[in-house]
Parts: sequence; C-alpha cells; structure tokens
Amino acid sequence: MTPEQFAETYDVSRETLTKLMAYQALLGKWQKSVNLVGPNTLAHFWQRHAADSAQIMRYAPSTSDTARAAPNAAKTWLDLGSGGGLPGLVLAIMLAEKNAAAHMHFIESDRKKAGFLRAVIADTGLTATVHHARIEAVAAAKPPALAEIDVITARALAPLPDLLGLLVPFCNSSTVALVHKGRNWQEELTASEQYWKLNVTAQLSDTDAAARILEISAVTPRNR
Repeated sequence: MTPEQFAETYDVSRETLTKLMAYQALLGKWQKSVNLVGPNTLAHFWQRHAADSAQIMRYAPSTSDTARAAPNAAKTWLDLGSGGGLPGLVLAIMLAEKNAAAHMHFIESDRKKAGFLRAVIADTGLTATVHHARIEAVAAAKPPALAEIDVITARALAPLPDLLGLLVPFCNSSTVALVHKGRNWQEELTASEQYWKLNVTAQLSDTDAAARILEISAVTPRNR
C-alpha cells in the first residue's frame, strides 16, 4: 500500500497524510535506538501499521469532519500500552481532521517509548497526553481527565483475559473498547468468557483475514 492508496482508502486529507508521513519518518529514526516495532515491518508501514490502525476509526462512535464534533462523537480516547504509538498515534492524527474535540491519552511505562510518543505529538501538533506509568498505576490514581472515556484501544498488549482486567478500571457504561486480535482471537475470547461477562462483536480486519477487531462493551467479572 502506498501513502496515496492509504489516503484514498481511509479518506484523509493531504495535511493528515503529511503528518502520518512525519510520524513514519520519526518511527524509522527512533527505531535505530529504541525497539518500537518489529524491524521487518518498517518497510510495510502503510499496510502493516497505518491501515491496521486506521480501520479502528469506523467502529468508534461517529466523528465529524467539521471543527465541532458531532454530539455523539467519541471525545476522550485512551490507548493502553502505547509503545510505538499503534494504533493511538495514527488515530490521533486522523482525529485532528475528523473530530477536533477529541483528545487522545496514551499510557506507556517505558521511559524511552514515552519520549518517542511525546516527540511525535510535538512534531505533528496533536492534542494528546502521555501518561508515563504502568496501566495499573494510572487506574489506581484515577486522574480526572480519564474519568469519562469513550474509546479504549490496545494492540499486541496482552492475551484477552488479561487485557480485559487492564481496561475494566477505565470503563463506564458507555465505553467501547476496540482491540486488535490475531488468528487466535476465538480461543482468547472463549477463555475470557470463563471469567468475564461482555458484549463483543468480532469485526473483520482490513489487513489480515485471520485477525479481528473486537468491539467490546459492558465488561464485568463473572463472580459479581
């Protein structure tokens, strides 16, 4: 996939594409000293990373192409275990065009990776916040900015039963989690249902026929 093909497929402007290209350049630069993504995937950035992240947008509460977000648009986003910023940075760059009222929060415990996220945010002028801490620590601190989260994202972070435990403290009755899962998604979902009650829809992935985007809500432990 070329940058132009990405822009056409995911309906992004030239300005947004330029910001994504700046992110791609920084990813390549920082990768030389910090392990942000699989080294062999850098050559396939637009398909393997950008498109894989961008597809999340279609499953979130509606966004607006105007300066004011639609009343039902997702405004507060949380990306767990952000690492190299996938999907969070791609989504934040796209949200700057689609929903100017949106704010992306990243949680990353690794100091160097948190520094990378901040560098991309500064370079691209994003509205976003990096929380340099463990996910559990941020959940325990209950920062006011994360009191009402609309969308939670995570990619390659943890097996689903464990991931649900990490995201539940950030959820309210309307929160939607949109998480990437690979070819073992069905096994992970079956294992999760032993411990958790949840509403889930498995959406086909644009980039891997065996993978799914799991659209999750209303998660509660089964022992309640």
